[in-house]
Amino acid sequence: MTDSILILDFGSQVTQLIARRVREAGVYCQVMPYNCDPTRAVSLNPRGIILSGGPASVTDTNSPKIPDFVLNLDVPIFGICYGQQALMQSLGGKVSKSDAQEFGRSSLDIVADHPLISDFWVPGLTPQVWMSHGDKVTELAEGFRVLARSAGAPYALVAHETKPWFASQFHPEVVHTPDGAALLGRFVREICGCSGDWTMASYRSQAIASIRRQVGSSKVICGLSGGVDSSVAAVLLHEAIGDQLTCIFVDHGLLRKDERSEVEALFQGSYNIPLITVDASRAFFDELEGVSDPEVKRKIIGRMFVEVFEAEAKKIQGVNFLAQGTLYPDVIESVSFDGGPSVTIKSHHNVGGLPERMGLKLVEPLRELFKDEVRALGREMGMPEMLVGRHPFPGPGLAIRIPGEVDSDSADLLREVDAVYLDQIRRAGLYDKIW
Repeated sequence: MTDSILILDFGSQVTQLIARRVREAGVYCQVMPYNCDPTRAVSLNPRGIILSGGPASVTDTNSPKIPDFVLNLDVPIFGICYGQQALMQSLGGKVSKSDAQEFGRSSLDIVADHPLISDFWVPGLTPQVWMSHGDKVTELAEGFRVLARSAGAPYALVAHETKPWFASQFHPEVVHTPDGAALLGRFVREICGCSGDWTMASYRSQAIASIRRQVGSSKVICGLSGGVDSSVAAVLLHEAIGDQLTCIFVDHGLLRKDERSEVEALFQGSYNIPLITVDASRAFFDELEGVSDPEVKRKIIGRMFVEVFEAEAKKIQGVNFLAQGTLYPDVIESVSFDGGPSVTIKSHHNVGGLPERMGLKLVEPLRELFKDEVRALGREMGMPEMLVGRHPFPGPGLAIRIPGEVDSDSADLLREVDAVYLDQIRRAGLYDKIW
């Protein structure tokens, strides 16, 4: 069983970055809302818990509180910003509105040594961190001592004397705290005792086993866009279940130059994955005739994609599963404590709603991965760099980049312009430096 860390989300805009830093330390983690089902959280069997920041004020009556199971699990805890304040308040400390609010870069004054920060932060240093808070802890809970302070936060970093409980007012997860990744890495590896063996090689084998358990002998269809997510998902699925998988590639006439031929050559030629290509470009251009509003164009393309995909999928007998390239940021957003934009998950890939319409079960082999981890998985499986390093491309394709009405002539022109642009940034060595 892979070691894991539980991250409780109190609504911070950068909670995903905490997960990224933990994953970068080679440790698996999951983000759950602070008010999640305790049974589900405990079933993760976390080696430690990180409490995120959040926009609320712990001084408000109805502010989010730390659930009871957190303190009862007897595992290391690290509270960040709001997480620090909520932890102190729950343990008997005091939090108040700050007269000197801190937003932006700040310098710490390291006042004590501790295994959490030894080697990179020692007394006398003044490392840079990132602050973003209006409240501050004014009285520590019993048993805590100060490791670092700042001008606006007298308890910027604290540790419990006997328990593996820590809290920071600053945000170690953001790049503006240069040593923040080292701090979180030290917490999850040394304090929590995680082995740091969560790699793409281990994920690959676990995912293949999981796919086989879920799918059994059933057939699976996958909407292949040619992008990184669906391509990596398709190759992983094929490795797990072989010819039980059929990919459907819809050419809506708004693809990049030579994209269709490249997809067919790679998936049929190199991987021998069953692939059905549907040329529906004429139908898409007919539906888009006279339409200029970008959002209307997007909805038309999304609806048309669903209709074309569904019609083609119905020709395949015995299909029980639809594969989607849902990524972990989509999952995090869908379960955020305030509800999250769950209804829009993967809508930009135009397959939203298909499982309900077609009576299919979802298989989402990438739902625990961030984008860079998907690319790493693709490399682990030996996929070509041209594909795994590819720039993201929206489901509506070139249509969103064409002002006004979309027709075949404008799409052909933009295809050539896009190809020249991509060629030039590759020649300049910029392709992998631009998102």
